[in-house]
Amino acid sequence: MNTRANTAVIGAGVVGLLTAWQLRLAGHHVAVIAPDIAQDASYAAAGMLAPISEVQYGQDELWPIMTASRTEYPQLLATLSRATDVPTGYRENGTLLIAADRSDRDAVSELAVLQREHGMEVTALTSSTLRRREPALAPGLSKGWDVPSDHQIDPRQLVAAVRAALEADLDPQDFPDAGEPAQWLTATVTAVEEATEAPGHASWFTVTTDDDVARPFSAVVLVPGLGYAGIRGLPETSPLDLRPIHGDVLRLRVNPAQLMPGETHILDATVRAKVNGRSVYLVPRADGGLVIGASSREDSLTGTHAGSVQELLSDAVAVLPGVKDMELTEITTRARPGTPDERPYLGPLRPGLVVSTGYSRHGILLAPLAARLGAALLDHSRTDTPPRAAPLSAADEELLASMSLTRSRS
Repeated sequence: MNTRANTAVIGAGVVGLLTAWQLRLAGHHVAVIAPDIAQDASYAAAGMLAPISEVQYGQDELWPIMTASRTEYPQLLATLSRATDVPTGYRENGTLLIAADRSDRDAVSELAVLQREHGMEVTALTSSTLRRREPALAPGLSKGWDVPSDHQIDPRQLVAAVRAALEADLDPQDFPDAGEPAQWLTATVTAVEEATEAPGHASWFTVTTDDDVARPFSAVVLVPGLGYAGIRGLPETSPLDLRPIHGDVLRLRVNPAQLMPGETHILDATVRAKVNGRSVYLVPRADGGLVIGASSREDSLTGTHAGSVQELLSDAVAVLPGVKDMELTEITTRARPGTPDERPYLGPLRPGLVVSTGYSRHGILLAPLAARLGAALLDHSRTDTPPRAAPLSAADEELLASMSLTRSRS
């Protein structure tokens, strides 16, 4: 097989890495080009796989994308487990929706009604049931709802697993069509242009990096997050409406003194709560960690916002008083690429050149679908080689139409 990578994936967040994995499974020899691996939005993400709990008013066209991607996680995880022993951090621990007081209860209750109207499993819990399920929750919480199918994955562990799979020598019996192990190029892409001389291919591109080196590739997937606007050449012909949505995320660790013998955590389910009209989530990790988040800012402050940290801790303590006795181990702030309608951009710029960005707060949830469709689009958009990826179904085509690069200008 050709020892030079022929397909470039630009960007190494979870969506980019999984896209590279799907391409490798289809036989591509992939080079992943990024300044670092999953250190931006993916690094901060809590990893809630929660298409039900994430439902918001006015997002009817986003719900099918979220639910479709959630159904693809089991197959993705099974495939990764055959390629590597590195754990993915997946947990089927369910989700509880919590309202702290009466006004919060009305807001969450109305949303629960909307969720059930769309066929989602959301069950109201009595106070006594809620206390039995999670005795460490604060007494006097107004109301709770059970969402048993919304689970979680640790994005940092998932990144490690995907990276190991990309680098592994895959068993040809399990992966008969797979390409060679991925190559890694630590650089920032500054331009993607059509090559002036295409060496034997109808589609051929030149990818230039910040060290002023230009490299040829027969196919390219652009998964650069907010970096899309900084890439010259072909991306300039199709500007996308992306904006930074900043989020502050806290990571804590349970104090051993808080645990009874045999316990590893004071919280079992993921909790998504409304406190004084603000949203807060608490995601327990199997190793005793706790991720707290939900701040969302569109201001000029790129660093951590002190007020957001204060509110997150205050609201988390209001729901789970034991938070105040935990060790605060990390505060992370990252910008996520948002779009005007909250739907991502996924589509071809040219035959053999696909763009995948704008996943906002839903990047981890949407990653399996985005990766599969991005890889399939790349193969099916080319005219010089037969497609190696599976055909796109009618449902796939409908989802892609809702994520079209040109929908905002149509």
